[in-house]
Formats: sequence, C-alpha cells, structure tokens
Amino acid sequence: MDKIALTAGALYVVVLLRAGGTFAVGWLAGAGARRTRLAGRISTTRFQRAERAIQRWGAPVVAVSFLTVGFQTAANFLAGSMRMPLPRYLPALFVGGAAWALIYATAGLGVLEVLGRLFALRPALAVSAVAVLLLAVCGAVVYRRRRAAPSCGDTAADES
Repeated sequence: MDKIALTAGALYVVVLLRAGGTFAVGWLAGAGARRTRLAGRISTTRFQRAERAIQRWGAPVVAVSFLTVGFQTAANFLAGSMRMPLPRYLPALFVGGAAWALIYATAGLGVLEVLGRLFALRPALAVSAVAVLLLAVCGAVVYRRRRAAPSCGDTAADES
C-alpha cells in the first residue's frame, strides 16, 4: 500500500504542475490574443457568451477531463485561454488530478507488476506480449494517420 501511496503522491505533483502549467500557458495565450488582430473576433457577443459559459460551467469539464485520454491538455488550455477564474479552476484541478493520479498509480503499478512477473516466469511469452502490444499500437497509429491524410484524388478535386 505504501508503494501505491508514494506513486499516487508523485503522480499528483506531476499532474498539478503539468495541468496548472497548461492552464497558465493558455491564460497567457488568451491574454496575448486579446492584444492582436484577433481581438476583434474575440470581442464578439457570441465569443463572450462562450467565455462566460466556460468560466461558469467549465470546472466540471476540467475535472472530468482527467478521466479521458488526450482531452486533458485541451481542457486545461481552453480553461486558461477563456479566463476561467482560479477559485473555480483550482478545485477542479485538485479533484480531477487526484482521480487521475490514483487511477494511474493503481492500474499502472498493477500492469507493471504483472509484466515483471511474466518476464521472470516466462520471458519468451513476455517478449511476445510486448511485441504484439507494440505492433498493435503502431498499427493503430498508421491506420489513423492514413485515414486522416487526404488521398491524391481528394486534393485534385478540392483545387478545381
């Protein structure tokens, strides 16, 4: 249990620094955008309405974003760039970050322990399992990139 608590504590510090830093970068980017040519677009009533909605209701989205993969950074950056007040943001950061740290500490340590036992007892099976996992991840990445990239026929049709 001490190993889980120590890992969760370390991960909690990491997530607070990473997500808080992303929020701060978003805040600075939003402040910078308000001083550029984008200021006219940002000052529209539609944008201001969206900004008020995020300021008021964005905290639950930020907290839940920690339970997703890939959405955390966007949610924290958006919360910063849309000027979510710190009294609303910080509790969401603390709660969501704690959930993230506990999940990764327990599940992550469990997976590492299983892999360690598998390597100790059956190294050939462990190497095969890791190779299959890496091939699956590489295959998924290649599939998504090919699907997202426009084909040669698509670009010619768009130009005419």
